[in-house]
Amino acid sequence: MTVDVLRRPAAAERQARVAVAVLFFTNGALFANLLPRYPQIKADLGIGNAAYGLAVAAFPAGAIAAGLAAGVAVRRLGSARAAVAGTLLTAAGILVAGLADSVLLFAAALFLAGAMDAITDVAQNAHGLRVQRRYGRSIINSFHAIWSIGAVAGGSMAAAAIALGLSLGQHLAISGTVFAVAACVALRFCLTGPDAGPAEEGDGTEPGPRTEQQERHEEREGRRGPGRRTAYVLAALVLIATAGTLVEDAGNSWAALYLSGPLSASVTLAASGYIALVGAQFVGRIIGDRLVDRFGQRTVARTGGLIVVAGMGLALAVPTVPGTVLGFAAAGFGVATLVPAAMHEADELPGLKPGSGLAIVSWLMRLGFLLSPPVVGLVADATSLRVGLLVVPLAGLLVLLTAGVLRDKKA
Repeated sequence: MTVDVLRRPAAAERQARVAVAVLFFTNGALFANLLPRYPQIKADLGIGNAAYGLAVAAFPAGAIAAGLAAGVAVRRLGSARAAVAGTLLTAAGILVAGLADSVLLFAAALFLAGAMDAITDVAQNAHGLRVQRRYGRSIINSFHAIWSIGAVAGGSMAAAAIALGLSLGQHLAISGTVFAVAACVALRFCLTGPDAGPAEEGDGTEPGPRTEQQERHEEREGRRGPGRRTAYVLAALVLIATAGTLVEDAGNSWAALYLSGPLSASVTLAASGYIALVGAQFVGRIIGDRLVDRFGQRTVARTGGLIVVAGMGLALAVPTVPGTVLGFAAAGFGVATLVPAAMHEADELPGLKPGSGLAIVSWLMRLGFLLSPPVVGLVADATSLRVGLLVVPLAGLLVLLTAGVLRDKKA
């Protein structure tokens, strides 16, 4: 066992961990406050389904447009400041979207919110990984679990606001102010100093002096850019993260439709597919850090991919309502650690500027959310939704094929 594992985190590091958890919570809760208000916004604007679909697509479009700028923001502002600045602007964009009196302004506000959310996502993960390096053990999965709690809390806040009869402006102003203040307070307890790569940061101890030969080597590597090995690993990490997003989107977009349509489940029971996936994913992230520390990222990811293939594959092969709900639960549990694992590895790739690998993975994996619904829909129209949902076990198979780039258990 290494010294890093035995070292007890200092008070500043424990405070920083709580601060990052707050940032993840606010990020999950902010947008979740807007989602339940979409039907009201659609009705108030008097738009049809096509215009509505194009308008709400502005959020992921904004995230993709600004995704690569996240690395620049992290390097110039620092990961903590970039995360908080992104949170404040996301809250502003969501408030404007709720108050918009035209579909154009609504879409523009969502585009801004999506762009800032992408920057927040990269920055808070970068700072979380910085805290993790100080801890000397995996804690990143717990942050993503807290994001899920924030999303549930945000949705619950919106439901309560609707029940209390609060207007869109009142509701979103309150939620935006609460979470903006929480993010600003959290900033005070984040790690100080410039963001550094893993080799410089390590366990919080000062690095030894670099030799002239090391400095010349680093200068040459900086001019060359990432090598072929780094590019290959980065591509594999993007596929792993995208596999996770494909499975998540299958639960978001298609679970209820599949259960209520081809399987003839009641409307109430049909919602259990998505709930099972998200709930199992939360459990997987809660225990994920301990599993990663014990078995390594590679083994955990491969086991998760196998669970996705077996669980959802069996559910689609023998379609029943209980079996399908369990299949979605298996899929959610199997992909629980994939996105955090890919982000962790990307953040430590050699030959890249701080934040660049993380920004690239975060940017490209969002294509999974953007492209998955139309691809599954086209396949479902041509064949059946059951065939379209084969994207889930195929995503698990993709993880089995690419997980070799992840790190094995520490010596």
